Amino acid sequence: MSKYDALKLDNQLCFPLYAVSKEIVRKYTPFLKEIDLTYTQYIVMMVMWEDRTITVKDLGKRLFLDSGTLTPLLKTLEKKGLVTRNRDEDDERVLLVSVTKEGMNLREKAVEIPSKIGGCIDLSKEETIELYTILRKLLKDFE
Repeated sequence: MSKYDALKLDNQLCFPLYAVSKEIVRKYTPFLKEIDLTYTQYIVMMVMWEDRTITVKDLGKRLFLDSGTLTPLLKTLEKKGLVTRNRDEDDERVLLVSVTKEGMNLREKAVEIPSKIGGCIDLSKEETIELYTILRKLLKDFE
């Protein structure tokens, strides 16, 4: 065993995670084009459909995105009429994001996307649950 074995691509856990993530996002692209969203916009909208209103800070934590990524993303979604951004009345430092009626209506167009993506992934239900559990466990280390 060479001291350089740790540098081999095939020995990296991070590479298959990166590659699979990239390929899954690529699978989403045609479905998201139909509703005029990028993948990152889509995950923001998933949180918005669930929470309706959330602080930018909490949205960033939930999605593991920094404000430099979120700000232009939210501006784009606001221009599309899907969300609004307003200062909290009780604390002007807090920026709230709320889903609009148009944003909520988009949910109906998006509702089939998860099952379409599920059809592109060759894992059993048990394997999917196991993978999800492991990935959520890994993410906890970054919270």
